[in-house]
Amino acid sequence: MACLLAAAAGYWVFGRGTPRPTGTWAMGALLGSFALAFASYAPWFENAVEALVPHVARLLSNCASLAAATAVLAVSFQLNLDPEQARRRVRLRLVLFTTSAFGMTALFAYEQMTHRSPQVYALYLLLFISYLGFAIVDFLRQAVRQSKSTRRTSVRLGLRMAAAGCAFALVYSAYKLTVLISLGLGFHLVPDHSECTSLVVAPCVFSVTSPALAVLLICLGLTVPAVVYPISQARRRRWEVQSFEALGSLWLDLSAAMPQIVLSSADFAEDTTKDVDFLLQRRVIEISDGILALRPYRSRRVQEMAQETFGVGTEEGAAAVEAAVVKAALASSKAGRYADEIALPSADAASRTDLRADTQWLLRVAEAYTNRVGRVADDGQPERIGA
Repeated sequence: MACLLAAAAGYWVFGRGTPRPTGTWAMGALLGSFALAFASYAPWFENAVEALVPHVARLLSNCASLAAATAVLAVSFQLNLDPEQARRRVRLRLVLFTTSAFGMTALFAYEQMTHRSPQVYALYLLLFISYLGFAIVDFLRQAVRQSKSTRRTSVRLGLRMAAAGCAFALVYSAYKLTVLISLGLGFHLVPDHSECTSLVVAPCVFSVTSPALAVLLICLGLTVPAVVYPISQARRRRWEVQSFEALGSLWLDLSAAMPQIVLSSADFAEDTTKDVDFLLQRRVIEISDGILALRPYRSRRVQEMAQETFGVGTEEGAAAVEAAVVKAALASSKAGRYADEIALPSADAASRTDLRADTQWLLRVAEAYTNRVGRVADDGQPERIGA
């Protein structure tokens, strides 16, 4: 776990490119702090540091946990608030963290000098639990609120995972509070300084397993959107390239008949992986303009016969009808023959309200234009390809 978290911290700090996104350093501090906290559980690390200062691994782990909690809040503030308000809130949390860490260090040193006094350890726990509980509740409230308002699915999923991690962190805090009450009142509910031998039995399930799950869920929750975003962007670009190419046949026929619909003289044979979103948007606009310019040649009779041939109960059928009308209108335009009765605009095309929906509709029309609709007879009867 420590190695994975350290690698993730390196990815955020060194592998994010320039300019760095908002919250990069806070995420690096978060993952690095969690890595240190989990390294303190490893026997080799614990033995190495405690050979210098007895029992100091506990202090390092607890301070790293508080640093991670502070970094979680910093990430959330930087992403959800304006820069000035975020800086003000982060500054306050840093002051509280520094005060808590300094107080814990002083109490730890005094505890060692007093031969691990239970009362001093109780004060140490009180500082630790107070700040940790405050940070967990603060972040949990933000995560739940933001998950309800965000539009991106990956962010919403990530925030809900982080909120689930906060729930496990609260279990850990409740365990520490139980230890504190046990020490303060002398109940001895939890064995003092017991060693964990299993992750599924008490008290280890509360002292080790719960924080481990909390760290895992919070780190995954905050990292998932950053990992999913480039994947979704790559998928979107691939879809744009494929869509641009799939619309080529229909666009070529329309632009050859009506060169005025082309917005510029740019060479469409260029590499479409560059500015493909712009090229696709322009192609969709030009095809739409071409279909609109064909309006005087769109025959109502062709439309009705195409409806009988392909049906109108599905989007594919409606697209085939539109493709037949466009193909016949192009032929009439070349012959200079206006339609006796103009076909009604496609209801499916009119229902599209954004670029992606327009593109998907035109993709169906282009596919039918190329692969489903053959020649349109003089009497207006369209032929099926392969029929």
